[in-house]
Amino acid sequence: MKQFEILGKKDTRSGFGEGLVEIGRKNPDVVALCADLTGSLKMDAFLKEFPDRFFQAGIAEANMIGMAAGMTIGGKIPYTGTFANFSTGRVYDQIRQSVAYSQKNVKICASHAGLTLGEDGATHQILEDIGMMRMLPHMTVIVPADFNQTKQATMAIAEHVGPVYLRFGRPVVPIFVQPDAKFTIGKADLLIEGTDVTIIACGHLVWKSIEAAQQLAEQGISAEVINMHTIKPLDEKAILDSVRKTKCVVTAEEHMLNGGLGDAVAQVLARHLPSPQEYVGVNDTFGESGTPDELMVKYGLDTPNIVEAAKKVLKRK
Repeated sequence: MKQFEILGKKDTRSGFGEGLVEIGRKNPDVVALCADLTGSLKMDAFLKEFPDRFFQAGIAEANMIGMAAGMTIGGKIPYTGTFANFSTGRVYDQIRQSVAYSQKNVKICASHAGLTLGEDGATHQILEDIGMMRMLPHMTVIVPADFNQTKQATMAIAEHVGPVYLRFGRPVVPIFVQPDAKFTIGKADLLIEGTDVTIIACGHLVWKSIEAAQQLAEQGISAEVINMHTIKPLDEKAILDSVRKTKCVVTAEEHMLNGGLGDAVAQVLARHLPSPQEYVGVNDTFGESGTPDELMVKYGLDTPNIVEAAKKVLKRK
């Protein structure tokens, strides 16, 4: 089984910050807007290097989205930055009407997503955002797995014409994607080849899926692991090619079971290849205050939960 080298540990929001500066140097049309969370979004370096291309909207997220939509008319490529809850739930009307419906070239960049926001509690821990965004026509939805991939995705979306939702987080997590890896929107990464069960994950659950595959291998179970960093457009071929081989699948995400990666995969299988599927995600509940690790364990988003789901789905083949 393939072994993964941990290249270090860092938060994915820092990957966004570094990617934003780098793409800003390469493309003078890139501008950045923030809703009073410049430090939290790691946008400080962009502000320092390009002060004339940075716009502080204050705690007025709806206005920020409207400003960004307007800037695209002049040929700019605006990156908006705030917490995922405020990037989606608070401004869904503005995103729907001014960005998605109008097909504006706005990059909605959302940090502190999911339970790993931790101590800020349920009001800030949005777990519905992937579903909200993937239901919007014309919207691309990306959930990278680590620091390097978040940096790569941040740069790649500047070349994509159309609205994008880029989701990342605050906790420090292992870096395993190579710094020179190519990021292709809509093309999943096959991390581990296997024959018994497919595990499809996104975001922070990708590394936990790698750990689960290693534990399963020790028990004689061959797990295939796919990093589905793009939720929309979904790499249907990667899903079908894998599940045709393994005959069953586990999906893992730091998101509500309803509407997220698991539902997206299930729709593909229902249309083309009905197969047993188990979900690892938050089951129809809000979060609570706690450390990220405590919450991931309590709400069933840890490595043992993926292992258990794989064993369960194997029995259904």
